[in-house]
Order: sequence, then C-alpha cells, then structure tokens
Amino acid sequence: MSIDSIMAVWGRRLVIRVGTFAVASMSLAAAAAELSVPAPPQQQPILLEGGTVHTVSGASIEQGRVLFDQGRIVAVAGPDDALDLPEGTQRIGLEGRHVYPGLISANTVLGLVEVDTVRGTVDIAETGVMNPNVRAEVAVNPASELFGVTRAAGILTALTVPQAGRDGLLGGRSALLRLDGWTWEDMTLQSGVGMHVFWPTERGGGFGAIGVDSPEARRRAAEARVEQLDAFFARARAYREARAADPALPRDLRLEALAPVLAREMPLVVHADELRQIEAALNFVERHELRLVLVGGYDAWRLTERLRELDAAVIVSTVHRLPLRRHEPYDTPFVLPRKLHEAGVPFAIARVATTFASAHERNLPFEAATAAAFGLPREEALRAVTLYPAQIFGVDDRIGAVAPGLQATLIVTDGDPLEITTQIERAWIDGREIDLASRHTRLYERYRQRYEVPAAGQGTRP
Repeated sequence: MSIDSIMAVWGRRLVIRVGTFAVASMSLAAAAAELSVPAPPQQQPILLEGGTVHTVSGASIEQGRVLFDQGRIVAVAGPDDALDLPEGTQRIGLEGRHVYPGLISANTVLGLVEVDTVRGTVDIAETGVMNPNVRAEVAVNPASELFGVTRAAGILTALTVPQAGRDGLLGGRSALLRLDGWTWEDMTLQSGVGMHVFWPTERGGGFGAIGVDSPEARRRAAEARVEQLDAFFARARAYREARAADPALPRDLRLEALAPVLAREMPLVVHADELRQIEAALNFVERHELRLVLVGGYDAWRLTERLRELDAAVIVSTVHRLPLRRHEPYDTPFVLPRKLHEAGVPFAIARVATTFASAHERNLPFEAATAAAFGLPREEALRAVTLYPAQIFGVDDRIGAVAPGLQATLIVTDGDPLEITTQIERAWIDGREIDLASRHTRLYERYRQRYEVPAAGQGTRP
C-alpha cells in the first residue's frame, strides 16, 4: 500500500473519530441543558405571612408579613401592623418557616462552564494579556444545569467573572446575574459590575505563577507585568483625554472599556492573595486614583489600615481552603472574615471562581457558616452572603435585604440557611416564583422510584 493510500485510510479514521467525539460532546451538552421553564412575571400581589422575616438590614420580625407586587416588595410588617392588601392578593401562610433575602454568590464562572472536562462547554477566558472590553454576560449559557442546582441552595444572584487565562492580566467586565431567565439579557441584573485584574504572583509553581525558578527572577518578572499594566492604564487615560478633546479620533474599544474605571464609576477588582501582591495592587490603585475591590485577600488582614484608607472592600474567596504557608495555623483562612470585621474593612464571602468549583456553588452558605463557627458574628456571616456583596457591587437598592422598594428576590426555609440540614422550600426572583427542581432532584426522584420497596405480596424489584 502506498503512503498516499495509508494516509487516506488514516484520514478517514480520524474524521470518523473526530466526528464521533463531536457528536458525543454535543449529546453531552444537550443532556446537560436545564429543563426547568423560566418563571413568568408576577401575575398578582403576594403576601407571605406567619413566618419569621429576617430583613438582614434590620431586626427580624416574628410572625412577620411581606407583601410584594410587580416584582418589588411593597411592605414589611409585623403581625399587629396595619396593612392594606390590594384586591386579588394571594396569601401564603408560612407558620414555622423563615423568610430571607436570596443569597448572592460574589465570585463565580456560573454560565460560562458546564462540564469541567469538556472543553467545548468551557468559555471562561479570552486569549491575550489585556481584554478589558470582554463582557461576561454575553457568553452566558442560560440553559446551564448548574443554575438549577445553585438555586436549590437559596443562591438566586451570582457575579459571573471573566477569567484572564494563564498569561492574562485584564480579564474583562463581570456581570451580576439573576439565576433564572430565557436569555442572557433576561438574566442580567447589572452589567459592568467590575473590571477584573488577576495580579501576577511571585510564588513559584501552581496555576498563575510566573514560569521562572529563581525568587529574584520571579520578582522581576512580576514587576515587569505590573509595569505593563501601568503602561496600559496610562495609555487608556491619554486616549480618554484625547477623545474628550477630539471625538472624531478613531475608537479603540479596549481602551474605551477602561473609561468607567478611570472615572471611578466602576471598581477595579483585583484578584490577589499574597501580601506582596496586595501591597503592589494598593500602590497601583493609589497611583491611578481608582476604586478597589480585592478578591481572594488571604493576607488582607495584614493591611487593614491601608484598605480602610482607600475605602476598599474584600471578597473573601474562599473560607474552605488550606493555609497558604506550611507554618500557618490550620484555621488561618477560617478566621479571615472575623479579622476583617473587627478591623472595620467591608467584606463579603464567596467561593473560588474555577471551572471545577462552579458545580459546587451550592456550598456558599457553608463557607459563611464556617466563618461564623470561627468567631464571625452569626448575623455578620449572613450579611456576608446577602447584604454586603450587594453593597460592594452597588445594587443594595435592589437586592440583598427584605425591605420595601427592593426587588422581591426571596427564599423561604425551614431553618437557618447557613445550616446544612436546612431545606429551601420556596423562592422568588423579582416576584416570580422559581421552580427549585434540578438535575439532582430529578435523579433523586428517578432512583427513589427505581428502588422503592413494593407493597406486601407484590414481590421485589430487581
């Protein structure tokens, strides 16, 4: 057989194998599609009554009442307060139950990944070093199965963050998503929440580390990357000033995307853990007069005074992690939220935004519970996954608490949502009641029936 014949045969086999893999991948993606139908708009006023209302922004109300209409909370009242109910109000008794605001996940890649090991379902980062023009929301898959699983844990809103890839610095702009909707437009609560920078680390080895061995070489490499970032921001500022003077100048979408950051309308969200990283980021923010939100923040407790001076906030991600250094106590990451709280630094609690972690976003309330177990006041732990992220992202006039005027994004539980035994029984997003079924519950029902013990005299199932 000639070489050409051999290559032709192998070529056909390769096409068949690649085609088979593509079909399998598409089948897997189709099987992973969310089957729940997005909820329709609220049709009538709804009154939740008889349960304990945890407003989060204020005191809890025993036997409280929450009235909402057209997606917004109209009134929050006690059992003896006067309350005029609109005609046609649906009354839902919640005796023995609790009402909370929906939880907020402040650092995720939800909607940008489906199956961690299937490359075709992962769309978390663009190529290149500087991508400030990237918008996370336009890449979101609204049919993701992970939304249903996450909603079932009481998490109704999530910040989806574009990543920077192995060699990137500027990942792009994050978006705050409602975890229900037909399209990404339906789901977007707030676009352009923050501009995300993944600060270079001097630590050797591991993802994101600079690929050089000597500590001194790693330090120089990190400094060179920061200089690159400095130059890009200086260029963006010059472009902004030039465009203001002459609007006819050619547009540069990458530089234009930094305009709200330079105007302090959008925070620079810096992902950094180590002391030297955080110090360098603080210096950078001071030089360029920017607003700062720090994500990760493992060593942030060492720089609380500077963080307060810059009015910076910290998104702790994550509490459930090992110590960064071998000599540190095992509970170092567990006590970080308590230390930030005691130092008066605004903070929220989130999880790590990785393709693997996105399937486990439902564990967010237990991150806050661990912080509470290690000294953070219980009410602060709850605010760290509700009100505080809403304040940090500037949407506390819409979500994060149970108060008149806010959107009716609520959960009903049979206990404390930070307790692992608590069940989320009902949920509303903007007044729309959400189906809490998910792939997990469907599998449970399927195999519960498969192995259900039959009635006496009917034999046994295989």
